[in-house]
Amino acid sequence: MTQTKMHADEVHTDSALVRTLLAAQFPQWAQLPIAAVPSSGTDNALFRLGDDMVVRLPRIHWAVEQVAKEQRWLPVLAPNLPLAIPEPLALGEPALGYPWQWSVYRWLDGDTVAPGRLDDMQHAATELANFIAALQRIDATDGPPPGAHNSNRGEPLTVRDAGTRQAIAALEGIIDRVAVTAAWEDGLNAPTWDGAPVWVHGDLAATNLLVRDGRLCAVIDFGCLGIGDPAVDLMVAWEFLAPVRETFRAALAVDDATWVRGRGWALTTALVALPYYMDTNPILVASARRRIEAVLTDYAVTK
Repeated sequence: MTQTKMHADEVHTDSALVRTLLAAQFPQWAQLPIAAVPSSGTDNALFRLGDDMVVRLPRIHWAVEQVAKEQRWLPVLAPNLPLAIPEPLALGEPALGYPWQWSVYRWLDGDTVAPGRLDDMQHAATELANFIAALQRIDATDGPPPGAHNSNRGEPLTVRDAGTRQAIAALEGIIDRVAVTAAWEDGLNAPTWDGAPVWVHGDLAATNLLVRDGRLCAVIDFGCLGIGDPAVDLMVAWEFLAPVRETFRAALAVDDATWVRGRGWALTTALVALPYYMDTNPILVASARRRIEAVLTDYAVTK
């Protein structure tokens, strides 16, 4: 099965490629069943390997640095976190026409967050806040600062201004550009982070959170992992946690400036994603639209 293309210039991946890579580099796994995993993820293609593993191959050049980063840091972070995260089992090398490193991970059971899957939203808000707080407490020495490896998550919002305004212009007739610009400038004008950089997941969203038996059980996809401004990990407050946003904020004890920057992050990432994935990723597009609406509603109330 071929993965759905997210990018015009992404590399081709399919189950046959995975099997040939495994046969050449990890022959002990080459005869296990392989099945493409349906996913709205934009950076990597996923293939279930047997019952308890998953193969993850970068789709696009900007995701290549994520492989070594996750192999290096996820084992360091995992023992300090209250929810499961991916466990690297093997590092694959470029071969057989596939140009980049790739990974084998242990499979994590669970379904991504969706309406009705969480038994208690208030509890979920607190659990996710506790996860973020635990991540921020881990020693960030030598951690990777924002850059191409994590789509610059955790950088100052001012660095994103030109790209965000370009996205707003591209969405003429699709969004309320005046309202969106005002909300964006509110985040842009918030006081900048003046603390030491902390660990950030960088892409906390419903699609990167797993649920089992009605409760959060795992956080996945650490491609945007890095150290920087903690505001980036507040984006989720304007996504599926919108109904329990204040519970989430209280549990994390977020100051006003960081909260406003977090809302700016929720807006900029949605705005940039919307025109790019308009025709290729309906799940991400729907999420981006909801996030923009939630930000505008919240901004209107606060102003």
